[in-house]
Amino acid sequence: MSLGLIVKSLHVLSAIWFISGMVGRGVAFWQAAKTTHAHTAYTLVKLSDFFEQRMVIPGSASVLLFGVIVTWLQGWPLLGFLQGAKSNWLLVSLVLYLSPTPLIPLYLIPRRKHRANVAEEALAQGSVTPELTAALNDKGVIACRTAELIIAVVVTILMITKPF
Repeated sequence: MSLGLIVKSLHVLSAIWFISGMVGRGVAFWQAAKTTHAHTAYTLVKLSDFFEQRMVIPGSASVLLFGVIVTWLQGWPLLGFLQGAKSNWLLVSLVLYLSPTPLIPLYLIPRRKHRANVAEEALAQGSVTPELTAALNDKGVIACRTAELIIAVVVTILMITKPF
């Protein structure tokens, strides 16, 4: 078994881990927004954060790391036309994959911290508060996570089809 095949397998497994984490996080978050019980909402918010911390964040980094290593081992042009290559699917994939990165520290991390705080307050009060409801229905967070999932699907399609 070659090193390239091993790294490529790790890349695929990382992608499965990453996407599974996004789906798990999304389902827990969605269910937390639907419940009327503070303890259930708190537990689901914690579960959503677990998926994020244990699967989405490390899975995202692993996918990128193994993807770059596979590209290097295969001798593929990661930067496409910028390297004088005719194939640009890797460059497009990389740009798409990295495009949400600025939103993470600027928007998503502060929202996650706020959501955790209002979930704890709701648990202490014993009811789902308007603040928790607002945090769980944050259109910006929902839009970012939806875009992240769409990007993952598009990049996966590009990786499989290598259309250009």
